Amino acid sequence: MNLSRRTVLAAGAASVAAPIVASGAAQAHPAQKSYRLTVLGTSDTHGNVYNWDYYKDAEYDDSAHNDVGVAKLAALITKLRAEATGATLVLDAGDTIQGTPLATYYAKQEPITETGEKHPMARAMNVLQYDAVTLGNHEFNYGLPLLNLWIRQLGFPALAANAVSAKTGKPAFTPYVIKKVSLGKHAPALRVGILGLTNPGVAIWDRANVEGKLEFLDMVATAAKWVPVMRARGADIVLISAHGGDSGTSSYGPELPNENPSALIAERVPGIDAILFGHAHAEVAQRFVTNTRTGKQVLLSEPSKWGQRLTKMDFDLVRERGRWTVTTKSSATLNTNTVDADPRVLAAVRSQHTKTVAYVNQVVATSTEELSAATSRYEDTPILDYINKVQTDTVTAALAGTEYASLPVLSIAAPFSRTAVFPQGDVKIKDVAGLYIYDNTLEAVVLTGAEVKAYLEYSAKYFVTLAPGAPVDPAAISDPAVPDYNYDVFSGVDYDIDIAQPVGSRITRLQIAGADVDPAARFVVAVNNYRRSGGGNFPGIVKTQVYNAQQEIRQLLIDWAQAKGAIDPADFFVRNWQLVRAGVPIEF
Repeated sequence: MNLSRRTVLAAGAASVAAPIVASGAAQAHPAQKSYRLTVLGTSDTHGNVYNWDYYKDAEYDDSAHNDVGVAKLAALITKLRAEATGATLVLDAGDTIQGTPLATYYAKQEPITETGEKHPMARAMNVLQYDAVTLGNHEFNYGLPLLNLWIRQLGFPALAANAVSAKTGKPAFTPYVIKKVSLGKHAPALRVGILGLTNPGVAIWDRANVEGKLEFLDMVATAAKWVPVMRARGADIVLISAHGGDSGTSSYGPELPNENPSALIAERVPGIDAILFGHAHAEVAQRFVTNTRTGKQVLLSEPSKWGQRLTKMDFDLVRERGRWTVTTKSSATLNTNTVDADPRVLAAVRSQHTKTVAYVNQVVATSTEELSAATSRYEDTPILDYINKVQTDTVTAALAGTEYASLPVLSIAAPFSRTAVFPQGDVKIKDVAGLYIYDNTLEAVVLTGAEVKAYLEYSAKYFVTLAPGAPVDPAAISDPAVPDYNYDVFSGVDYDIDIAQPVGSRITRLQIAGADVDPAARFVVAVNNYRRSGGGNFPGIVKTQVYNAQQEIRQLLIDWAQAKGAIDPADFFVRNWQLVRAGVPIEF
């Protein structure tokens, strides 16, 4: 087991959050000298290095004027290191090598496993000089060879204590490190234990990449196993870097360990001082959870997503009877839009960024008219039918000559981005990538007519109830708190969604060729791997695949456009569903 012993001489800064006196810790005597440890945390950077939106081919900006990218994080971390009076550690809680065209390009177009080139996220993070990174579930998206190569390219450890070999049951990655750091001149060394926990959902979401190779254990049980080991091996303070939120809920069923157990870990496992967590893309500046066995307060923080925020944890310590004691701890999240990007990080990734920009600006086809996803949540649009056409054609061709060839093929798509547009004229890769912003792969399962209806009812629940006579406001017809990607639509069947009806009874018409769908009828349904594996908890879809060629849907969309040369709604647009109110179609 590789336990890093590198001494850290850089320093941290005071937190702006209200500190808490550590439960059970002795109060510092006026004569005692207090020392400061600062832990800076990032998570869910998702392939963002530059503050750049590759889909818009412009600098990233949103309504809150957030910035993104490791270059911004690096600038803020450098500033805090320079201002610090004690020791500084920098950790990441995972989901690093997936999420932007930059990351996809070096996994799919010029994969580092074939070229040997250093991954852009390795280049960027090595400049920043992390102390450790935890593997997130998206680290497994591109297969173990690419993941293992990326890990070897890092200048720091990659942790995942609960990912074990399916053959031996032993850790497949480094479980933890103990960092020996200096808190100041003449101060005894502080030994900081850092345990990494990845998400058990990998077993579902990337089954094709890990099945028979890796198993993913419960995060709470894994922490309970390793924290005492770290303490026994001399850790004065124990930190956990966990890729799992703090809600205690899961998007999948009970067949796997909890997806978001960070608060449960703090509550149930003694000996933990703080948890940096990610996965949920939330901003949790400071949260304290009481450990039920010791009564001590565990500090938790989550730094949002994409490099928009940086967590800053501060620990004040004193030396008593030859041991380090934490007297106070606090945390805050800092906005990266307050600094200019670090020029060293930009320089390290500039050539790869430039190549990606050129790639996404390649023209793949010509569109006969402008196609937009702006209204796709509440009305049938050609741009979603484009996705469904490609998925249907792909699955139909793949199942020709099989036992499923005689079954009708349906397809599911969703409006992932309401800003997606295919302009009239030249359509570029960035336009297609802007329509399908995830690295999902295409799969297919067999559903009955009853299961198709149940699935549609589940999606229909997200519309508001619209009483007869009430005004129709397109902006308010769907719940603004529900992500657009939950408004799934089917092709291959004709149906009405009556939003005057109660939830569960809204699919009032479900037909094929004018005849009602038989609940016992069987259909092949094309769907993305996230939905099929349980993402969103849609009913009936978690089944054994009848098609799974590990083909990325975004690339299928690009390939189809390139092969046709033209994108013409006449080739794929069929109005097959509508919102109605008390049986009367709603006009927008």
